[in-house]
Amino acid sequence: MIDLHTHSNFSDGSDTPDELARRAQVTGLTAIALTDHDTTASAGAMAAACATAGVEHVVGVEVSLADTAFPRRGADGATSARQVHVLAYFVPLDSVSPVQVRLAELRRDRDRRNNELLERLRALGFTRLSMPDLVTRAHSADAIGRPHFAQAMFELHPEIVGENTSENWRRLFDQWLGDSGRAYVARAGTTIEEFVEVARGSGTVFSVAHPHLNYLEHVSTATVAERLPPIIASLKDRGFAGVEAYYGGTSPEVRALMVKLTRDAGLIPTGGSDYHGFYKEDVSLGIGRGDLRVPDEVLDELKAVR
Repeated sequence: MIDLHTHSNFSDGSDTPDELARRAQVTGLTAIALTDHDTTASAGAMAAACATAGVEHVVGVEVSLADTAFPRRGADGATSARQVHVLAYFVPLDSVSPVQVRLAELRRDRDRRNNELLERLRALGFTRLSMPDLVTRAHSADAIGRPHFAQAMFELHPEIVGENTSENWRRLFDQWLGDSGRAYVARAGTTIEEFVEVARGSGTVFSVAHPHLNYLEHVSTATVAERLPPIIASLKDRGFAGVEAYYGGTSPEVRALMVKLTRDAGLIPTGGSDYHGFYKEDVSLGIGRGDLRVPDEVLDELKAVR
């Protein structure tokens, strides 16, 4: 069993790489990919921790890219580029590599968005939020993500968002921090094609993360079967080797269908829990919400297409 989608406290997870590797060992994982957002800064610590734990470490990263081929339509009928989460594996770690240069640009844009998000929230009544507090929560300015904002909003302004429950957590993102939230700040907009081209020749392998969250408003076997095949085919044409078909947040029926559609398209069904530690308390490493099992052979297939 493997897990190819996890996060540490180098981005928006709560576990350190050491804690994550030890948890992987206890869970019985044979391999784990640490896919922090926009950064591979955790790779060194994770490699050392996995070596101690006897778990294979895969260098990875998760990035948000613009898909102009399948735009999002707003409530007013206007269209805009769809923001799609993409997993990249076997990423080069040399700081001067084109991939790392582009990741640094994405992190600078993240800093811009975090500062603007803070200003918007304070203007909307969350006056006790501050950048020093967010840095303390994230342990680094580079690691600040929306879960840190959410945590601060619950603790500092319960009169606005209520207590920190799973239902209120989802509501907070819908109303304030999510793509349609009142304080949402758009990304600068690196496209899928641009990032894939930057990585060409580096051995990086791409898989689209949780495609149902990226492309579907309502998830069912019917909507997956109807809408995802042309999207999967397009991603293959644009340089993707995989689709995250084994995802902990979907039902077994949707998961099985996703695997079939991915195989039918000639792509690799990758998978992972999307583990964030206590920021997603209902998601466990390796097994997601209890029934996730990503086959070891998936990693062998990814290695073969590098």
